[in-house]
Amino acid sequence: MTTRHTVAPKGQGGRGAYRTIGEAIRAASPGDLVVIAPGTWTENLVLDRAVVLTAEHGRGSVVIAAPPGEAPAVTVDGPDCALHNITVWGSDAGLPAVSVSPGAGLVLEECSVEGGRVQVKGPEDEEGGTTAVVLRRCRLEGARLAGLHLAGGVRARLEDTAVTGVDGTGVVLSGTASLDAVRLRLERTTGSGMRLRGRSRLRLTDSVLAGSGRAGLLLEDSTEAMAGESRIETPGAAGVHLTGSARAELTDCRIRGAAASGLVVQETARLSASGCSVADAGANGLLVTGSAEAELADCRIDRSTFSAIHLAGTAVGRLADCRVRGGSEHGVHATGEARIELTDCGITDVAMTGVSVLERAVATLTGCRVAGTAAGIGIGSPAGSTVADTTVTGTKEIGVQVAKGAAVSLAGIRISGAGAAGLVVDEGAEATVTGGRVEDCAGSGAVVWTGARPEVTGLHIDRPGKNGVFLAEGAGGTFTSLDVTRAGFPALHVAKGADPVFRHCRIRDCAEALGTDEGAEPVLEDCTADGTPLTFGTPAAAPANGKPGAAPSSPSASAAKAAGDSEEPEEENLEDLLGELHELVGLDRVKEDVGSLVKLMQTVRRREEAGLPAPPLSRHLVFAGNPGTGKTTVARLYGRLLKALGLLRRGHLIEVDRTALVGEYVGHTGPKTTAAFNRALGGVLFIDEAYSLAPAFAGNDFGTEAVATLVKLMEDHRDDVVVIAAGYPGDMHRFIGSNPGLASRFGRTLVFEDYEPGELVSIVEFQAGQHRYELTPTARTELFSLFEAMPRGEGFGNGRSARQIFQEMTERQAQRVAELAAPTAEQLISLEAHDLPHPATR
Repeated sequence: MTTRHTVAPKGQGGRGAYRTIGEAIRAASPGDLVVIAPGTWTENLVLDRAVVLTAEHGRGSVVIAAPPGEAPAVTVDGPDCALHNITVWGSDAGLPAVSVSPGAGLVLEECSVEGGRVQVKGPEDEEGGTTAVVLRRCRLEGARLAGLHLAGGVRARLEDTAVTGVDGTGVVLSGTASLDAVRLRLERTTGSGMRLRGRSRLRLTDSVLAGSGRAGLLLEDSTEAMAGESRIETPGAAGVHLTGSARAELTDCRIRGAAASGLVVQETARLSASGCSVADAGANGLLVTGSAEAELADCRIDRSTFSAIHLAGTAVGRLADCRVRGGSEHGVHATGEARIELTDCGITDVAMTGVSVLERAVATLTGCRVAGTAAGIGIGSPAGSTVADTTVTGTKEIGVQVAKGAAVSLAGIRISGAGAAGLVVDEGAEATVTGGRVEDCAGSGAVVWTGARPEVTGLHIDRPGKNGVFLAEGAGGTFTSLDVTRAGFPALHVAKGADPVFRHCRIRDCAEALGTDEGAEPVLEDCTADGTPLTFGTPAAAPANGKPGAAPSSPSASAAKAAGDSEEPEEENLEDLLGELHELVGLDRVKEDVGSLVKLMQTVRRREEAGLPAPPLSRHLVFAGNPGTGKTTVARLYGRLLKALGLLRRGHLIEVDRTALVGEYVGHTGPKTTAAFNRALGGVLFIDEAYSLAPAFAGNDFGTEAVATLVKLMEDHRDDVVVIAAGYPGDMHRFIGSNPGLASRFGRTLVFEDYEPGELVSIVEFQAGQHRYELTPTARTELFSLFEAMPRGEGFGNGRSARQIFQEMTERQAQRVAELAAPTAEQLISLEAHDLPHPATR
């Protein structure tokens, strides 16, 4: 029979009430109830028998405060003890406020523990039994070192409990402790949210770990954890971190905003995750190192700062039906001797390579999708990777690259819309390609570099921007049942010393079937171009009209014509050229700068003629300005001026951009940049949008190689070429700073300011005069108002916009005059206000 004991201050509680809680406990028998009146009771309580302490007037009305010292406010030495609706204050945040001894038992319900931890100790060996603790709807706050510490043979359960404001770890499990936590809310800890050591076990359900200073959930040694339907938010380190031989199983968990990696698995640990998501990790989404293993199914990893998935050492990763989206580096990055298996996975919109395999790592991809990445799949390991039934679409660079010395088997792969070559097999690489398609890539469908000899069977290449298959010097391989359709360049290009074998290949609707360099040795067996047998020595052309037999044009002649080498430029007078410069509309500051440069170079020339040493002078320039501000026009004039001064041989202008300098595969950029540079020798190399060679997040971008090549060539040919780098003002600072050699060679920047409305009107009038049109006064006034009201946003083209408006005016005038039965000469040349485009159409 349960006896009720009342605790109340003197004068309250009636006859028989105890004046301290300790007195009531000592008087109670096992199973008795101690009812406490409201107030703060400063005591060190020892519960050595099965008693229940409860607040008479509900939660918050009773506080048990530990006196100053090292003893806990409540010490539990007996079984089946309980506290209901009571607040416990510790004397020191770094000490226990509630202490449960080995073999004891405690239930805390609707309680708060503040300024000290709840410490539960169990027997050190299993024969000593267990310590049982239950916390329901409790709050632990303000402790130091740990909020809840379970050590040894403890069995604990938390329900609807909050642990917050801990200067240390929120919950610590050690020894053989076991915790079952349901709807736990753990937040604001300076250390890890939960830490498991020894052989402890955790089951976490429908819980939130938020704002920890270190890992959200840390497992060490031989610990195990199962977490379901839980969230780990903004941890100061990893979201879930496994080391030692720990094991964790995560189901439907969300990890967001980790300062380090979202999931970390190290040493010999094992992680299994299903239906989980990792977002906005400060490092990797998933990091697996050592000989650890991770197995993920139906998971998502979004917006990682480093590679979304990184494996190193001898780690193993198995992912099925997972999604990687966004991220500043690779989607999957495997190094060392790691093994990564991807089945039915998708990787989209990462800044670098979708799947990167280096050193001696091995990747197995089946039924995967890679889209919107810089490069699609990069295999740099000789250990032998496999890619089957996988799609690579919309990459900014190469679709699939097999790097120097690497090995891969590709079966049923589809590469579509690559911004450069579709498939590149680098020097000495081993590649077996079976089936699949390469379509709509901006570069060649497949590139085989020197020394590579791939085995290709049943590959279809459609609409490549360049060659269907490009074989570099000394390349080879066997191509069986290859189809190439609608190539913009020769379907098959074979360089000097290359000896590929083409069997049963079909070429259709291509600009040309076969292009060979001197010394090429292709073997053609049962190959056709638009149904006509294709043989080496009499390469059949297959132009776009589908009619074979037209003789291909000479590449060397075409190149000479494109470079403008067919004739030397005419001699021009310096004064006439300066007059042409000053006739340009606007650009007053630029005209002054160019005039100063001309005077400086005249002095340099006269000193040289007098046998005096020339002062140090860099003729290379940066043109900083928005589109349509006359940069190309002034660059062309600048070259002619230097020719007139005798400082350049030819003074011609070669205009290039990133696509003309940066290659599609390793080893291509240097020769491509050199070829463009050599075309400009004796004149001006004008690099439009030069900042694109040094993107903000360069990573492994080939643009940096182009810049390095330019710097060397500018030094080697400093007296025979002028380089002008042009682009938006803000971006050009980044370009100049991308390579130490650029700042010393580009010593002067010319700023091209946007045109004022009146200057834009003058440009239109100049265009009109050249084409024998005249603006009426009203049209001129309305045109000024149009330019004045025109938004100066991203689509504004300065002089280009003025020229476009002039063209629109002539088209509208033509429509208007066509309706006149017998227009006069004045009507034929007049541009009126009616001919102006309406602002809404701009």
